Amino acid sequence: MLIPPRQALTADQMEERLDEFLVSVLSSRRTAAGIAQMLAQCERPQQEFVLHWVKAIARSGSAEIAYQFASHAVPAMNLMDNDGVEAWILHAMDIYDKKGLHPAIAILQQVEDFSQARTTTGLALAEIERVLETFITGLSGRHLKLAVGSDIYTDTETLFLPALLNQFATRTENFLLYKAMAAHLWAQTRFGTWRLSLSKAIQPFPQPQIACQLFHTLERLRLDACIARELPGLYRDVNQLLRQSGELPIPPAWQPLNEQLSKVTATVQDSYNCLPQIYATHTPHSRCYQGILMPDRVEEVMALRLAREKEAFRMALVHLAPESHHIEPLQNITEMTSHFTVEPVPNELLPDGFQFELHLDGQPIVPPDKVKSLMDSIIQDVGMIPEEYLVAAGDGGYKIRPEPKPERDPETVWQGVYHEEGAFFYNEWDYHRKHYRKNWCVLREKDVYPQPESFVTKTLQRHQGLIKHLRRTFEALRGEDKLLKAQPNGEDIDLEALVTAYADAKHGLEMTNRLFVKMQKEERNIAVMLMVDMSGSTKGWINDAEREALVLLCEALEILGDRYAIYGFSGMTRKRCEIYRIKRFDEPYTNLVQQRISGITPQDYTRMGVAIRHLSQLLNEVDARIKLLITLSDGRPDDYGDHYRGTYGIEDTRQALIEAKRDGIHPFCITLDTEAKDYLPHMYGAVNYIVIDEVRKLPLKVSDIYRKLTS
Repeated sequence: MLIPPRQALTADQMEERLDEFLVSVLSSRRTAAGIAQMLAQCERPQQEFVLHWVKAIARSGSAEIAYQFASHAVPAMNLMDNDGVEAWILHAMDIYDKKGLHPAIAILQQVEDFSQARTTTGLALAEIERVLETFITGLSGRHLKLAVGSDIYTDTETLFLPALLNQFATRTENFLLYKAMAAHLWAQTRFGTWRLSLSKAIQPFPQPQIACQLFHTLERLRLDACIARELPGLYRDVNQLLRQSGELPIPPAWQPLNEQLSKVTATVQDSYNCLPQIYATHTPHSRCYQGILMPDRVEEVMALRLAREKEAFRMALVHLAPESHHIEPLQNITEMTSHFTVEPVPNELLPDGFQFELHLDGQPIVPPDKVKSLMDSIIQDVGMIPEEYLVAAGDGGYKIRPEPKPERDPETVWQGVYHEEGAFFYNEWDYHRKHYRKNWCVLREKDVYPQPESFVTKTLQRHQGLIKHLRRTFEALRGEDKLLKAQPNGEDIDLEALVTAYADAKHGLEMTNRLFVKMQKEERNIAVMLMVDMSGSTKGWINDAEREALVLLCEALEILGDRYAIYGFSGMTRKRCEIYRIKRFDEPYTNLVQQRISGITPQDYTRMGVAIRHLSQLLNEVDARIKLLITLSDGRPDDYGDHYRGTYGIEDTRQALIEAKRDGIHPFCITLDTEAKDYLPHMYGAVNYIVIDEVRKLPLKVSDIYRKLTS
């Protein structure tokens, strides 16, 4: 029996439903009656579609945007299919998050312009952003962000791409164009386009803007050759796309330059050398994926990054010097006898043909992953590690010369106009929209204020017997051998492999020689991030139990030799998300770390999503076979006054955990919340959490849980 379609809602019914979501922006002069009259002429599925988005937008924080959408929904549905309308809504909401109410309303009012730009084959960046971010993340070099821009360009930290592409006949071709744009901008940052000052180089020319465009064409030829070597598949696909579109090949006048700049040895200096020769004889030759160059914005961003990374690198070298392990506190170190150098080593696989090694007193050393990343980023910008990054003092000594900084109270850093200086920005998942709010959360790293390590000392005394047991257990775990099966040689026969090989031989297949088993001591290659809840609800026994658990776990991890870091998290609203450094991956377990553990105190609220994203990023910088993100918490995600508590916070946290899993990180949660079974399976999965029903059991259980997770 056929089920008849549901009857469309009447104007009165529509008005009643709309009033429910728009009540805060309606008045005696402004009602939903006119909107309801228009929607009453639509079919029921269209009405439900509009009501769904009105509800989602209103719950995302703006009833005014919801009202404006409802006002323009009928014209939008007449111009576009549902996918197009959703892309239009999400674009407007992104603008609202970044620029405010009035620019977002302008987007909604310009629905015809959006529709004309987005044909049935058009593709919005919002639709493929996650896939494109994954593609960019997989490329070598600095981590780059994506953002919507009116022009196609990069500032060397963000790739700015159009909100919508409809240049080609199919969505597949437009997606390929997005990839080509992103790859070209990535290549600028990876292969040294910005290592010299472009703004200075073009000033002597009569028309600097023309010189800039000609330089861009020269660089595009060089970078196309680099992409052809690094990403041959993408290069072939893009060239096929250009041929289909009838885009002109390289003009004859540019062909000799193309041959010169396509050599493996070509650098940005070659492009600069060619520029004076062609300025009066050539015209710029652009491609659809090329975009523009913004030298002023690039140089501003690079100057800030270079200053920041120079200071971080110099301080990292102090940590690497042998003397630094015998002098405390670190701030008192002024001169050191160790001498650092950076030496080039040939490597044909890298863009410049060589890599840089860090040497200490003439001997190569392997720096921690964070220092490696710093070196890579500096080399990407400068082409080398400059001498001033290795400040000598006397005969091969090393001196840190601290640069004066304005005094700022860390507790008031969120006040005033500078609250975003030095902060990190993270997206947040809005489950109402089924879309990210871009750069929505502002996060800052802070140090835990050290306290006398008497708490740690008392914990070690109180749990002497347990610590001895833990040490024996973890020493045995460290020394365990692993049984390797299907080996070409070994101590015994692998019966399972033998049966399989015999069956293969019976069927006329070649018999394998991997018929043995052997015991082998397996090298542990594990990195674990401990994420500690420092919200206000942990005050009292819970805070004491968390600190005791950390002390016992540190004792066990020191036996195992696994790399580990400890960070606390708390905050208040999306503008004040805080991560507290307790122990970094490259930091030894010293008295200072113990003092920080003693200094862990309850703070504000529990905005978990942004903390997971930040700590996952830190964990991704570590080269390890197994990466664990273990959370110690006493309750569900929660925050003050901006709709984060409840389903919104749970869904954002779940999405952040999904992102971590995509990056190869294994999350696990240890909680004291007896109601956790209501939400943790949805967030972490059925087997990736444990509920400890009594606070006093937490220190006793954490080390045992870690052993089970890593054995």
